[in-house]
Amino acid sequence: MTVLPLLFLGLSVFQLDRMNLASALTAGFQTAIHIDQSTVNAGNQLMFAGIVLLEIPSNMLLQRIGPRIYMGAQVLIFGLIATLQCLVKNRAGFLVIKSFLGLAEAGYIPGGVYTLSTWYTKRELAKRVAIFFFGMFGGNALSPILASGILKLDGRRGLSGWQWLFLIEGVFTMFVGILLLIFLPASPEQPKPLFPKGLIRISSREGILLQQRIATESPKKIYRSQHLSISPRIVWKTLCHWRRWPHLLATSLVFSTWSPLTTYTPTIVMSLGFSRTPANALASVGPFISLPIVFLFAVFSDRTNARGLAVFLAIICYLITLIVLRTTEAHVGKWSRWGLWTVVNSFAIGYHPVHNTWLQLNCEGPEDRSVSMALWVMSAITGLMYGSQYFQADDKPFYHRGLVIMIGVVSAGAALVLLQEGIYWLWNQRARASNAQEEDQTKYKRLYVP
Repeated sequence: MTVLPLLFLGLSVFQLDRMNLASALTAGFQTAIHIDQSTVNAGNQLMFAGIVLLEIPSNMLLQRIGPRIYMGAQVLIFGLIATLQCLVKNRAGFLVIKSFLGLAEAGYIPGGVYTLSTWYTKRELAKRVAIFFFGMFGGNALSPILASGILKLDGRRGLSGWQWLFLIEGVFTMFVGILLLIFLPASPEQPKPLFPKGLIRISSREGILLQQRIATESPKKIYRSQHLSISPRIVWKTLCHWRRWPHLLATSLVFSTWSPLTTYTPTIVMSLGFSRTPANALASVGPFISLPIVFLFAVFSDRTNARGLAVFLAIICYLITLIVLRTTEAHVGKWSRWGLWTVVNSFAIGYHPVHNTWLQLNCEGPEDRSVSMALWVMSAITGLMYGSQYFQADDKPFYHRGLVIMIGVVSAGAALVLLQEGIYWLWNQRARASNAQEEDQTKYKRLYVP
């Protein structure tokens, strides 16, 4: 009732501050500051590049400071930068502010996922990670709805609707940052938040019990401190762990397709003949439906422990929706077209949380897990960076060429998931044979979770 809701809320405003550009575009933001679609794409790329650049350094800093201070301070800072977007006047200002927003947001997602992993057992983690990512996907769903109301303030006190949008959502983000600073506990070994009593009191005895729960899953049944100094050597060792590379490549490819969907779905709906307010509301339906879909795949993953299968099935479902959209869209009416785009948005991220959990379960210790989460998010954000170019102005309004590209990269991502599954299966076969002949348990080879 404390850790997960607060991290969820932080990720919700994180996504609002990234997503509100899509709604601002429906309110004349592009015309007001004299930019074209290529500049919008470039701004998104600079934001994602900033996240990638500081992802690992941010996670290393998190380990030194701890989430109790770092997570809240980070939300407060990127909330301030998001608020300053209301002052943008031209192309240069737009590109600069998007760059700083990306730098400030770096580290929040892997930091949040890592923090959750310090509180929950492996069998509990996938559902909690899914709920955490509800913050991102829920923010994606709420953003157009909130925008449809906020944009009606257009002209009040001399501010445009898009300025009110950046201002109100940015100030709310800073408020959430203060909540995290005051109430977020650090870890089972340091359960007290900065605020003396906190929302939920965790006694010293309860903290020890929490540590014992986590310790039962370690090979030696010993609890290790969850907040350690991460050296460059550990970062390099994790980066060179080639058996997990398909995770990173698949994440980058498939998640890249989410970038154009989040940026242009409201304007695509407007092109069907809907006005601005209904278009923003209708654009939120798919992201809302995605929430139970994400959770269902997470439950399937936890109950069956077939982690790779859950990821593969989720990606295949998404691939089918893209193929159906591309092949039938030109032959149906506007409501059917809206329905097709809605279904695509519903399945666009069903694989994402379960893939994150699958990677976490195949990490060794808190240091490896922390760096691996940073690399995973870097891969995802890199995908968003180049995925920003899938939808081009000369492909409007329904981006048929962009959809073909998305079908190709999602297919490649599904193939990489199968490759990852094969690597783990082959390694486990060899490790079991080796362990059967090894008398010294300290030299046993670890098995991966397929």
